[in-house]
Order: sequence, then structure tokens, then C-alpha cells
Amino acid sequence: MVVVAFVPLRFVSFPSQKPVLTIESSVNIRRACIVAAGDLMQHSTQIEAARCQDGRYDYSGSFQYVAPYFQDADLAIVNLETTLSYEGPYSGYPAFCSPAAVADAMRDMNIDVVALANNHCCDKGGRGIKATCSILDSYGICRVGAYTDSIDYKVNNICYLKRNNIRFALLNYTYDTNGIPTPKGCIVNRIDTVQIARDLASIDRNQVDCIVAVMHWGYEYQRKPHPEQRRLAAFLRRNDVDLIIGSHPHVVQPVEYCDDGLTLYSLGNFVSNQRQRYSDGGVIATIDVEIRDSLYGGKVISSAKSYGLKLTPVWVSLPSYAILPQPVGDTLPMSVAERAIYNRFIDDTKSLLGI
Repeated sequence: MVVVAFVPLRFVSFPSQKPVLTIESSVNIRRACIVAAGDLMQHSTQIEAARCQDGRYDYSGSFQYVAPYFQDADLAIVNLETTLSYEGPYSGYPAFCSPAAVADAMRDMNIDVVALANNHCCDKGGRGIKATCSILDSYGICRVGAYTDSIDYKVNNICYLKRNNIRFALLNYTYDTNGIPTPKGCIVNRIDTVQIARDLASIDRNQVDCIVAVMHWGYEYQRKPHPEQRRLAAFLRRNDVDLIIGSHPHVVQPVEYCDDGLTLYSLGNFVSNQRQRYSDGGVIATIDVEIRDSLYGGKVISSAKSYGLKLTPVWVSLPSYAILPQPVGDTLPMSVAERAIYNRFIDDTKSLLGI
């Protein structure tokens, strides 16, 4: 997109000469890096793999190779597809409940925002939502999409954050909760275009530079976005959303560029026990946000936004459930059979995304 800035003129006078016409202009550049990952799941085998001999849970081994990507980000986002609990009982599919130590790992990775609105957020009823929100709050991790009550909803429905002088607003919605009703008193953001439009209209664009919508949508294991996803993405863009980050299909889906924005239809699985082809990994998205403000007299007279994108395939290695970004996976020792499965995933993902 070409942005034309109309820059005011000023006159500079010299002794004994007529005024000379000159142009005064300056540009202020603001940059921030967003790093986002897909579905952070916890099947029962993952929980068992993280269990230490003394009964504690330690997920550091699972995230050790990908942690630097998030630690280097200005804004780090992940979709948490499990509830959390301090005491359990812990369980995997179909009703997820995981140790609070998952939040330890997210904090150590410097995760800023967790998306909670997904089809498993009601798996443990109101107790699960309240415990998850309480644990994330205690670790200082922001959350969007699911709320303990109307007061929590009013305060946290839209997450406002400022990074490197760029002002972000983040929202999160899900297509469903596996048919489980929202627990009494709690609120879960469903995909409802009337409500979404109302939420977006409440954002003051004079106070926000970039709106990010995390959408739990689409059909599981489909590598191309469904027409409904495309229609919803177009609706979000019409309503001023800049970045759309998708989850739920459990496989990677393509990226779509448009004027002043990106749609990442699905980042696939960040970590899980799913092993069928295409679902044994995902991608980490590194999004460079740049805003160029043309200034005059300290005032912004025009702005132009641009987004740079890097996609890093990540694959989950068993039995440790270590998430391997491609630069690590390409050099890490593996058995012949494991190397073949890894290579297949990397080739499939790069071919789909054209990277």
C-alpha cells in the first residue's frame, strides 16, 4: 500500500534575500515483534511424561528448544487448549485438566497472552474456568476468551497492551465448547458476528494501533480453510482487525495477506500427542509490526503499517514431547524411522506454506 503524506511547508528567510521555500518533514518508526503458536494441548501421556519422581511436574524439557523464540518477542501469544489445576485430578482427552506447572513453563517462556476460548475450555465446568483464570492471574499472564463472571468479563474481555510504543488490543472467540453449556456465572466468547462487531466497535482506534483476533474455528484436520473461515476473516477485516490468528484444526493451514494485515488460518499443534500425518506439529509465527508515522511539529499527520512474517515449522518428538523448531530438528540426532517422519512433516508444511 502506498501512503501519501501531505507535508506542510515553511519559509526560511535569509538577510537581504527573498524568502526561500523549503519542506520540513520527519518520520517516526515504531516496531514490535509478535510471536504466536498454535494449540498447546495436554494429553494424558504428556502429563505422565512431565511427572517427576517426587510427584512434581516439570515441562521445561518440552519447551526448551522453542523458549528463545518467545523470550525474544515483544508480545508472545499461545492458545491453551486445556484447563489448569493445582490439585487435579489431571486428565487428557476428552476432558482436559493439566497441572499448574504448564503455567510455569509459559511464564518461563515469557508468554504474555493466553487465548482460552476454545472447544475444551468448559471441560471441567465452572471450577475449571475459575482455576485456570486464577492460576494464569497468579503468574501475571494475561488471558482472553473465557471469564469467571461478568465483572471479570468487563475488565478483561479486550486485552490492551503496549509494546515498543505500539498499542495492541487482543480478542478471542470460539466456534463451540463441544456442546457443553457455559457454566452458570461464567462467560465464554462464542463466534457471534453481532457481538464481535459490538466488541470491535468499542475499541477506540485513536488509542489502538493494532487489533489482534485469535479465532478458534474451522474443521479439524482440514489443511485448507473452510469457506466459513474465509467469510468470517473477511468480516473481521471489514471491522478493522489487523491480525487474525487461527487455531483448532490441529493442522497447519495457509496464510492470507491483505492490505495492512494478515490472516493465519491455523498454526497447527504447538504440542500434543496427536501423531497422524500433518497433526504432529505446527508452526511458530514471528510477525514484525512496523508503523511509520509522518510528523509535523510533533503531530502525526499520516501513518503507514506493514507486517513482516516468518514461519518456523515445529515438530513434536516422543517420548519427551520436546517441541523441535526446524533449525534444531534438522541437526538433532534421531533414529532412521523418526527422521523419516520428521522430514515428512517439514516437507508437507513447507510445501503447503510455500516457504
